[in-house]
Amino acid sequence: MMNAGRRYVLAITGASGAPFAKALLRRLTLEPRVEQIMLLASRTGRRCFTDETGTQPEDMASLSEKIILLDENDFGAEISSGSARHGGMVVVPCSVGTLGRIASGASNNLIARAADVCMKERLPLVLCVRETPLNGIHIENMSRAHRSGATIMPLAPAFYHHPKCIEDLCDAFATRILDQLGLFQEDNRRWKG
Repeated sequence: MMNAGRRYVLAITGASGAPFAKALLRRLTLEPRVEQIMLLASRTGRRCFTDETGTQPEDMASLSEKIILLDENDFGAEISSGSARHGGMVVVPCSVGTLGRIASGASNNLIARAADVCMKERLPLVLCVRETPLNGIHIENMSRAHRSGATIMPLAPAFYHHPKCIEDLCDAFATRILDQLGLFQEDNRRWKG
């Protein structure tokens, strides 16, 4: 029997920022405390992922036995129910359309439904919003999702560790996402003061 706290959900939606998702997925697969990653991508998320990384989510799923690829339209998947337990969910990148559906409880696909389940069950939910500039609706939706239990973590990476390449930048941000899931890892790129 798999430990529920060792299972995580990673969703990729249609906004720029797929290298952040790729970095997080790689870190989750290497993390010994993680036994399973339920990966799902929206249709536009798949396109952005392919355009920005040169790979497809299916290619990433084939890299590790930990990764289970789910269909965004499969409302019968276990993560659509609060009775199924896991350690939390990250949406990276999180489009403002997905943010709006999550904030309003409009579960039109498995991504929005799984996020809704996280909020109602008080499981960690990290929304890595990617949009700029933000309008008032975006800000209100971030506030609504936050009040319902989500962590809003815009894709705003730090530069104090002097990243040498995009991969380094994305990997350092993945460390911060892992923190939100309670998966603290030592990382020499953390601020030292």
